[in-house]
Amino acid sequence: MSETSKPTRRIRAQPSPRDPLTMRFILDSPVQAGCSVSHNNPEAATAPLPRALFAVDGVDKLHVAGETVTVTRKADADWQALKPRIATAIRQVLDATDAPLGDDAGAPEAAQAGDTALLNAARHILDQQANPAIASHGGHVTAERAENGVVYLRMSGGCQGCAASAATLRNGIETMLRNALPEIRDIVDVTDHAAGDNPFYSETPGQSPVLNRPIPPGAIVWEDGQFMIDPDYLAPRLGLDAEGLREGLRKGTVVSHSESGVGADAGQTRITIRSAQRAWAAEVAPDGAAREVPPPRGPAPTPALADKLRQYLETLAPRDLPITYGKLARAMGMYAPGSVRKVTRALEETMREDAAAGRPFVAARVVGRGTPARPGQGFFDLARELGRGPGNNQTEDAYFTQEFQASTAV
Repeated sequence: MSETSKPTRRIRAQPSPRDPLTMRFILDSPVQAGCSVSHNNPEAATAPLPRALFAVDGVDKLHVAGETVTVTRKADADWQALKPRIATAIRQVLDATDAPLGDDAGAPEAAQAGDTALLNAARHILDQQANPAIASHGGHVTAERAENGVVYLRMSGGCQGCAASAATLRNGIETMLRNALPEIRDIVDVTDHAAGDNPFYSETPGQSPVLNRPIPPGAIVWEDGQFMIDPDYLAPRLGLDAEGLREGLRKGTVVSHSESGVGADAGQTRITIRSAQRAWAAEVAPDGAAREVPPPRGPAPTPALADKLRQYLETLAPRDLPITYGKLARAMGMYAPGSVRKVTRALEETMREDAAAGRPFVAARVVGRGTPARPGQGFFDLARELGRGPGNNQTEDAYFTQEFQASTAV
């Protein structure tokens, strides 16, 4: 008989919206039913799970209650390195013992009584004020539990898996609960939205949701003048795998769009990415913190990029030329992944237009970041295809100098 291995425990990492040093690790079932512990001193941690977590270099404090393990890291630690090690430690301990928090773990009676009253009050508010309206959309929100002043909410029905559910919470539920129950320390959405019936439903854009799914640190990073999104994080949200996402970006079947905030949203950047099946959007704050938001219902109409690039390049003074592809993309307000690729494709369109009109290539005003400064190889290859490439015995660098001077001549 073959040995059957245990299924891997699923653990979802959820950053704290209030503290970048804190991360929640949410399981599908309680760590140890009826028990909770808090530790900020490794020396006092004697139970299996706290001991294993403090053995992970970089862990500073922890709190365990219900199915949530809340870890606070040291300031010099990095979540990208810590997350897999913490998840491994949790799985190993839970697989090894039925008492990961120790046999005497629990919560003080006074705290339990306060949490019970808080939970009952939250449930009453939801049932009397929130759920009657939410039910009209086929949804329901339940306060599952309250622990140490933290209320845990779960969505079901039409709310589960709907990106607009964050707006539902923002526009009513969180505000309603916090106004009525100021003793609430935090509100945690423990819904498994990936299992819902309406994932990534497009909702009318609005302000950033206050309570939604924060994007894990490292999933979106600023690199080379544009936002880069981890394919392993983004792909399933678009109904793809990582390779399908890369292929879609190459072929143009996956498109991205970025917008810079104005007025009260100044400094914010919204990124929207669409595949044939789904749409996904995020807002990135000036400090790099990011969270998912409802995507717009459809792509906003914009002037042809080639026309915008031409107009911008022709207004630049000679002293500001040449300009790099990345800087040109940013000048167009393009920060999403694939922005430079969109710019180069649009520049190729200007080359076809210029060749047909017998004009110097305006695309010669744009270069890569290398030394010496020169356009990408695609510029030279397309110039040859258009019958305008380097002449006999002329180097590509000499040809570029020729085209650059011609394009900037008054």
